[in-house]
Amino acid sequence: MSESPPSVDEKVRATGQGRAPVAPAGLLTRLGEVPLLGLVAALVLLAVVGLVTVPDTFATTSNMVSILSLAATIGVITVGMTFVIIGGGIDLSVGALMALASVWATTLATQAYGPFVMIVCAVLVGTGAGLVNGLLISYGRMVPFIATLAMLVAARGLAQRMSNRRTQLVAQGNEAIVGLSTTRVLGIPLLVYIFAVVVVLGWVLLNRTTFGRRTYAVGGNPEAARLAGIDVRRHTVALYALSGLCCGIAAVLIMARTTTGSSTHGDLYELDAIAAVIIGGTLLTGGRGSIVGSILGLLIFTVITNLFILNGLNTSDQLVAKGLIIVVAVLLQRRSLRTAT
Repeated sequence: MSESPPSVDEKVRATGQGRAPVAPAGLLTRLGEVPLLGLVAALVLLAVVGLVTVPDTFATTSNMVSILSLAATIGVITVGMTFVIIGGGIDLSVGALMALASVWATTLATQAYGPFVMIVCAVLVGTGAGLVNGLLISYGRMVPFIATLAMLVAARGLAQRMSNRRTQLVAQGNEAIVGLSTTRVLGIPLLVYIFAVVVVLGWVLLNRTTFGRRTYAVGGNPEAARLAGIDVRRHTVALYALSGLCCGIAAVLIMARTTTGSSTHGDLYELDAIAAVIIGGTLLTGGRGSIVGSILGLLIFTVITNLFILNGLNTSDQLVAKGLIIVVAVLLQRRSLRTAT
């Protein structure tokens, strides 16, 4: 005697609990996948702190412009770092590459050719050094941490040797470089607009192109990406070259802000960039992250720095606060991963 097919109610009971108990879990999951709301809330909270502690200076136009100008240089580096970390890597050399590019672009020999050549030089130096990083990691099979750490030491040393440990001034005749910081459109310096353009282009590249999809695939599972036909090694080289390109652009911005090229530029910028990316929700293991989250993380760090300066607090306390924020962000990431699995 044949059995009748199970009814819909029997199918629901067979799956366990039916639909009603699942709905709240789905809602919580969706809320957990929107970390940007938490970052925005953190920024609002910091703004409230600023308005309460230093109401006369925090909300002024000049202070807002100062925050954006400070964020612009590190922000360009953060965009490149986001790509590298989503792709499953890490780049500790970004601050040193920016210093090397700024020194190389402000030598007397380079400045003699004018501001356009200075900009091209900075971009090429940064991109070339990033390319070396990618080749060492992809084809030399070096661990990204070791390869970029070696580049950090070598680039910083080369910058010191080229400049003889002296600060090189942007010479007269190259005011176009300085103009990126002094020229304002609607009250905002040009370098902030350059930063915004880099962010938009980075977002489009990551979210609307095959390159971005491959970056997520390589970071999520390199072997699966290889089996899917992606040249993982070539793509990794491209990611580090992109990070170096961002370092070259950042070198131009810091030359504009300080009117100098120096081997001390970019000190600890790699840590600020990595911290901003982590706080923005990008996994250190790769495969997940966003440009918008990284920029919000950067703005949180920049506003914290600004609040410490305005309130006359100790710089060492600021570093402690940033360290605690990084620890909390990583712990929250691990908790979210355990919850997801």
